[in-house]
Amino acid sequence: MQKLIKNVILNKRKVDILVKDGVITKIAPEIIEDNVEIFDGQNNEVLPGLVDVHVHFRDPGLTYKETTETGTMAAAHGGFTSVFAMPNVQPVVDSPEILKKQIENNDDKSLVHTYQFAAISSNLIAYKTTEIEKMANLGAIGFTNDGHGVQDSETMYQAMLDAKRSNKPISAHVEDESLIKGGVMNAGSAANKLGLSGMSPLSESSQLARDLVLAKATGVHYHVAHISTKASVELIRIAKKEGVNVTAEVSPHHLLLDDEMIEMDNPMMKMNPPLRTPTDRKALIGGLLDGTIDMIATDHAPHSESEKTGSMLDASFGIVGLETAFSLIYTHFVKSGLVDMDTLINWMSLNPAKQFNINAGEIKVGMPADLTIMNLNDSYKINSNDFLSKGKNSPFIGQKVYGKTMATFVDGKLVYKDRSKN
Repeated sequence: MQKLIKNVILNKRKVDILVKDGVITKIAPEIIEDNVEIFDGQNNEVLPGLVDVHVHFRDPGLTYKETTETGTMAAAHGGFTSVFAMPNVQPVVDSPEILKKQIENNDDKSLVHTYQFAAISSNLIAYKTTEIEKMANLGAIGFTNDGHGVQDSETMYQAMLDAKRSNKPISAHVEDESLIKGGVMNAGSAANKLGLSGMSPLSESSQLARDLVLAKATGVHYHVAHISTKASVELIRIAKKEGVNVTAEVSPHHLLLDDEMIEMDNPMMKMNPPLRTPTDRKALIGGLLDGTIDMIATDHAPHSESEKTGSMLDASFGIVGLETAFSLIYTHFVKSGLVDMDTLINWMSLNPAKQFNINAGEIKVGMPADLTIMNLNDSYKINSNDFLSKGKNSPFIGQKVYGKTMATFVDGKLVYKDRSKN
């Protein structure tokens, strides 16, 4: 049966959207059709489904934190229709056999489109590269050792060569472990004041510099995950001017928080890379505004309550983000007047879809009906009781925001509908 989504606002115009077999077939001010299933958008904004190129679903092996089902429920709640899952599950997605099972699991349990990254090297830490070309042929969206920086230059160089031959990207968690030294937050005055061990920002920028040289030599699409420092922004800006095929993402928490906001030993403020200085945060915003940084990605990292309580010294790194990302970015960047809605869509939908070559990010006839309907007018407070993720670990709980997901469609199928009383 066809589906008719009525009374939605698209580019400041009220329209109806007709969907058949998961594809948008007509967009018009008013569509009248018989034998259709009608969904009333109630004059809310319709946007292309959001795309997140960096999520952790913990499935298999760590499903007490998150499952593919709960993770994709959270994605749909946040307005995301496409997500890219990291390979650091148990077992690590580092062989063709494991990748095949992982893709089958994703296809079976996901409410949204779930694309799977595979590992660059065995167990994310070995120096020998995985069977990159075989896994590319099986459907890996790209290759990453996320959670670990690739410590050996030859390993990264070989991975880039293999990925280039396979026409797949390398996504890098850039971190020189010799410069971390057990740190739990950014090294600097804030860490010193709290008496907590610091992580040098050089651990990120020094490895990034190495990788950009290798990326230029190989021509691979090199994607930088969750950048956090001013130096990293400057390095990427220079590399782009020199023609390096590099893209970069930044997470909402690095745009909105910095280490001076950590006023106590607070495990909800512990993430990797850590929150950096106000100067770094301003540089990230500047890099996003001028196009040096291509997209926003959540690095959604759910943990159990026990893993995010106590001291930063013992707590796990990471926070959840799928259910708060749009509202935070809309509130702080669009509602504030800093950018327009088209820019936000570029950051959170169109650019990630284009850079990773998936069919998403636009609302037009012939495109998959991956849509999210947002109430942009009414404010609400972020409440972890509303999360569909197993993880409740967010420093943004209690914040007043705008941009509430009312409904999410994937290939025309309703996968989330707001049931709260407004």
